[in-house]
Amino acid sequence: MNGIIKRIWCIALAVLGSFCTVVVPAVGQGYELSSEGAWCWFADPRAIHHENGQKDIRKTYVGYIDVHGNIKAMQYDFVTGKQVEVLIRSWFQPDDHNNPTFLVLPDDRVMVFYSRHTDERCFYYRISQKPGDITTLGEEKRLETDHNTTYPSPFILTDDSEHIYLCWRGLNWHPTIARLSLPDAADNVAFVGEPRQIVQSTGSRPYAKYVSNGKDKIYIAYTTGHPDNENPNFLYFSYVDINSLTLHDVQGTELAKIEEGAFRVNKTDAYVQEFLATVVDNPQQRDWVWQVAIDKGGSPVIGFVRISADKKSHDYYYGRWTGTEWQKTFLANGGGHFHQTENLEMCYSGGMTIDPDKVNEVYCSVPVDGTHGSVYELIKYTLDDAGDILATEAITADSRKNNVRPYVIGGSTGTPLRLTWMQGDYYDWIVSKTRPGYPTAIYTDFKGLESSVKTDCDFRISVKIDMDSGQYHGTLFQRGDLSYRLDGKTLKPEIVYKGKCYRSTNVLGTADSWRYVDRGTNGKWYPPAKLKSFELTLTYKEGVLRTYINNLLDQRVEIRDLHL
Repeated sequence: MNGIIKRIWCIALAVLGSFCTVVVPAVGQGYELSSEGAWCWFADPRAIHHENGQKDIRKTYVGYIDVHGNIKAMQYDFVTGKQVEVLIRSWFQPDDHNNPTFLVLPDDRVMVFYSRHTDERCFYYRISQKPGDITTLGEEKRLETDHNTTYPSPFILTDDSEHIYLCWRGLNWHPTIARLSLPDAADNVAFVGEPRQIVQSTGSRPYAKYVSNGKDKIYIAYTTGHPDNENPNFLYFSYVDINSLTLHDVQGTELAKIEEGAFRVNKTDAYVQEFLATVVDNPQQRDWVWQVAIDKGGSPVIGFVRISADKKSHDYYYGRWTGTEWQKTFLANGGGHFHQTENLEMCYSGGMTIDPDKVNEVYCSVPVDGTHGSVYELIKYTLDDAGDILATEAITADSRKNNVRPYVIGGSTGTPLRLTWMQGDYYDWIVSKTRPGYPTAIYTDFKGLESSVKTDCDFRISVKIDMDSGQYHGTLFQRGDLSYRLDGKTLKPEIVYKGKCYRSTNVLGTADSWRYVDRGTNGKWYPPAKLKSFELTLTYKEGVLRTYINNLLDQRVEIRDLHL
């Protein structure tokens, strides 16, 4: 072996019938899904549930990013009861805006999108090579643009199932939409026509949330701009008809042909009078949108926050289109900003989410006095058709850390894994020398994650490797004809068996170098921080070799008749 390895210890080789076990402990009222993870609330869906009985698929996928720049996802299989945490991309910009989003393709494969926070002209994506199984993700691809990108929200609709519709914050920092081709044989996608700006605001950065009816419409709830910069900040609603690529108000009136130009919105009395059906809320306060959903009749419902002029008081509201007007219900006061850093991002509420499958149920993060002082807890509000609150229910209580940014997984009705959220301390949306970012965990209401997760395998090898940063290359582990190597140029690990090489798509390193530079979105890629040590685990079952780096699944390689 090369000098790269200073020390290897704790090798465990198990034979047929053994179990590979990961224990996920429960803390307080909620269950830890991942010990390190976070998300913003504008890139969605950050989690999905997908079923296809003919292919024996019944799985949930939850995506997030940690402070080391690892983009990750947890896959839970309700058929087998197995879960696995997948490393989608290492060494990414450590920013919670960069959480992954999911799309199920017509062939049941899962496509994962992600992008840097507004400072790179492309999207990244990976596609599972087998239906419904993100442990089989293919190589990372880039979708090039001529503008910076943030918050990918992908859709496929039945009226045009030959295309992907991707929405994001793009052209001129405004809501943008494009048609993409479905993946070809090499998993490449391309723009079909140019990306188009949907609306043009007098504010510099409108914030938008999207949802589709699955058939022909994409609903959009959006603001004039960022509430830091807009006081008051209006909230608007429109929808895109994908068959004509036209924008409409809630009553169906056509507002613009998107390919001919963006629809212009503003906050003047004249605009409100002329385009009243586009305005959800126009208070003398700072609105911010959290979610748009669709009720059983096809009408939109919206979760939003009114923030006071001094940004110290956040009120949660539920808006519902009745057919003639926007009915708005005050739910709760959410305190002020939830995080630990004063005078930074004062408009960051604890957060709210609408259950997309039962839109009369809303979850809010509110400060509650408990055993450990004032802590943000999750409260469920159930409303009737008149918009009145029927019941409230405490979902978490007496927590040690804040419970924030809840999210209900669409399509998960009938499963016990429905509600997810961030739990822990939070200092900033990006890691820097000034602040440690977002060292939170991802929690869920699913009790099943509390117990050990077992995967039977033919063998399991666990190796802890101490690294020499001066000789960061060469063979890390070898047993018989099987070796695990590190390419010193790419810093990507490789599995080699009987002369055949299988390369990882991920760098063996982190984005911890961001901890020593100024915060911001300057477009730079800082060098990967080399690992001082890591735990390597290899498992083999039914002709498939899997490698895990610090318990994150990195590679899955089919090798028949592997013998050590």
